[in-house]
Amino acid sequence: MVIIEPWQIAEISGPKKAAVISKPEVIDAMIKRSKHPIMVVGHLAAKTVINDKKMIDYLIDLGNKRNIPIIATGGTNRELLDRGYTQATIMPAVDAGQRLSDHAWKGLDGKGPYDLVIFAGLPYYMEWTILSNLKHFASHVKTISLDTVYQPNASFSFSNISTKEWLESLNAIIGHKEG
Repeated sequence: MVIIEPWQIAEISGPKKAAVISKPEVIDAMIKRSKHPIMVVGHLAAKTVINDKKMIDYLIDLGNKRNIPIIATGGTNRELLDRGYTQATIMPAVDAGQRLSDHAWKGLDGKGPYDLVIFAGLPYYMEWTILSNLKHFASHVKTISLDTVYQPNASFSFSNISTKEWLESLNAIIGHKEG
């Protein structure tokens, strides 16, 4: 049995921890089955470069392919606009986390609470805290962390993986045939 440790090992997440994404196809199936998904993208997605392409480009591909709206946090919206993506909603990450945990919030589109939230590109400690809030106060929401480090407070997270493994997995989730 492999024990996965949080990337920031001093943090204690409690007995309920994220399932490790070992088969990206499972996450792809979860996204397809979701009735009301959303993605929260942080500023690190615009700074992380993988194979001459920024993480944010992969996330835009995922959002477009699966029709997932994006909440842009920090300065992320400028990067999205520079790439021609104009549908993002600008919202501070902590505010998004609070709204997502509110059972009465009707969402950005007024269609009711979200059932799946995908996180990527937020600072580790911030994502940790937001996911902890959702884990404890939003049982109606499944969460996925698509960063390269293990987030134990998510419902599903990659383990601490290499950039190469991350790219292969993300491309499998998006549906690209090759990295």
